[in-house]
Amino acid sequence: MLVFNVTFHCAPGMRETFLEQIKARGIDAGARAEPGNLQYDYFRAVDKDDDVLLIEKYRDGDAVAFHVRQGHTAKLVELKEAYVEDMLFEQYERPDEEAR
Repeated sequence: MLVFNVTFHCAPGMRETFLEQIKARGIDAGARAEPGNLQYDYFRAVDKDDDVLLIEKYRDGDAVAFHVRQGHTAKLVELKEAYVEDMLFEQYERPDEEAR
């Protein structure tokens, strides 16, 4: 399983608009419907007014490759350009249970 934690540092005052546009454009629903997607959830930071955390989990690299080719992923790139000043991307891999 591959896990991505993406922290978006939105432009001041733009966090709610960023999140509203994600929902309005179907980005979250589209990602959750992909084969191999296990989680795709956005969270508001409690102590940082302009930060959003996205947690993504995928079955494997093929599921990630499929995800990056989707139209809703391109829509997220457009939103990032409009509303996000900086981004932190962290990747983790959890071995399959069978590999243990």
